Parts: sequence; structure tokens; C-alpha cells
Amino acid sequence: MNLLFIVLGLALLIVGGNWLLKSAVGFSLRLNIPKIVIGMTVVSFATSAPELIVSLKSALNGYADLALGNVIGSNIANLGLVLGITVIISTITVQKSFYKTDWPVMMIASLLLYFFIIYDGEIQKFEGLTLFLLLIVFLIYLLRFQKTAVVDEMPDDDIELPLYKNVFFLAIGALALWGGSELLIEGAVLMAVDLGVGERIIGITIVSVGTSIPELAASVIAVIKKEKAISLGNLIGSNVFNILAVLGITSMITPIKVGDQALLTNDIYWMLGFAILVFPLVFFPSKLKLGKLEGFILLGLYIFFIYQTIN
Repeated sequence: MNLLFIVLGLALLIVGGNWLLKSAVGFSLRLNIPKIVIGMTVVSFATSAPELIVSLKSALNGYADLALGNVIGSNIANLGLVLGITVIISTITVQKSFYKTDWPVMMIASLLLYFFIIYDGEIQKFEGLTLFLLLIVFLIYLLRFQKTAVVDEMPDDDIELPLYKNVFFLAIGALALWGGSELLIEGAVLMAVDLGVGERIIGITIVSVGTSIPELAASVIAVIKKEKAISLGNLIGSNVFNILAVLGITSMITPIKVGDQALLTNDIYWMLGFAILVFPLVFFPSKLKLGKLEGFILLGLYIFFIYQTIN
């Protein structure tokens, strides 16, 4: 029954995230926002919605390790699993904004999270506010400078939806995310109890991979449709949103206190390691490209991370 709750919860999160994504991109197209900005903001926020809902409800219900493990695990999965699979499927040409803006902001967010939790094992309300304010600054920068810097044409198959459809997808997407989070958290906690493992293990494996499925789907579809700017922007942006928005908003509402010390002695370093590793991979062996070799490196490391986590 626990596994059924998890599967149904993940299914609703995936469907809800997809509906929310349709609505978000639909509204963005109405505003004529360039795709790279859509990828770094609207798509990232929509695909991070499952993490936000799951982490917020987990923290409010007293499952802090599940909330934090979900975000840290999702950030690892985004770069190891999702980016790895994406570039194995198709080589991505990386834009200069990666090392000028996107990667530095991701590293700043990751390091801020590290320093906030490494000393006292807690993300307090004022620290959450700091994370969220940094997100606002980042979004203002993107919309003011990258909107005019990127020249992009809308592809033939991107059709602007009627306003009522955008609102409809937004409503049912939000409802599905809420229902999916209820089922997923209930199933995950009960499974952890039945298996005798901590919330952190379940959060950083099953839950984090499940809530990263929207990123995987969005990225694979993006490379298949040749919309690779959205693909890479989505992943980097999603990691930024996971820390600044998901943990920022959650800890502003209720402080997140670490229970399982492995989050501080192991998992947070894996998250930082993957974030750092992406930078040299973008330049070596091929400059500003990520292909099959880099994909297999990332995917291999992710598989090793999961193996050492559950053993």
C-alpha cells in the first residue's frame, strides 16, 4: 500500500507539473519572453513546484530530513541523472550565460545553503528570507538584462493557448500537485518506518528522483525539439530555485532542522561536488559543449552516489 501511495503520488506530481508547465509557458509566450529566460525562470519554477509542495508539507508535518533530503537529492539528480541522460541523448552547446550568470548563481546558492546548515544544522527563518531575497535579485537581473540580450524566435509548434486554457491548466495542475504531495509524503514516511531506514534515505533517493522527473521530461523533450537553451537553462535554474525558492520559502514558514547528520557529512558535499564538476566538463574535452562522454561521467557518478547512500 505504501508503494502504491508513492506511485500514485508521483504520478499526480508529474501530471500536475506538466499541466503547470503548459500554463506557465503559455502565459510567458503571451508576454513574448525569450526562451532562455523562460527556461531559467518560468519553466524552472513550474518544474520545481513538486519539490516546493513536498518540502513545505514535509517540514510542516515535522519531517525535516525528508524536506531537506528531497531538495539536496533533487539537485544531485538534476545534474547527475537528468543532465547526464539528456546529453547522452543529444550534445548540448552551452551558451556564454552559463559561466557568466547561471553557474555562478547556482554556486552562490549552493554555498549559502552549505554555510547556513553546516554549523548549527538548521535553516532559520532569517536565513530563508536571505535565500528568497537573493532569488528576487536574480530574477530581476534575468528579466532586465537577459530579456534584451537574447534574440529568439518562437518555433512553429509553440502555439499560444487561449487565456481560459492557461487558467484551467494552472488550476488543475495546482490541485494535482497538492494531492500528489499528500500521497507521496504519506507513502514515503510509512515506507521508511516499514523498512527501518531514515527519512533522509527515502527523501534523497525515491522522493528526490520522483520530484526530478518533471525536469527529466522537460529536458528530454527540449533536446528532441531542438530547444536546447530551455533544456540546460531549466536544469541550472531548477537547482537555483530548489535552494532559493523551495528551501527559502519553506524555512521562512518553519525552520528546517537537520536530524540525520549524513545530510551534513555526506549528501551536501555530493551536491556541491556535482555543481562544481559541471563547470570543467563544459570546457574539457570540448569547449562549451556537453556530449556523451560528459553524460556518462555524470550518470556514472550519480549511480555511485545512490549505491553508497543505500549501503
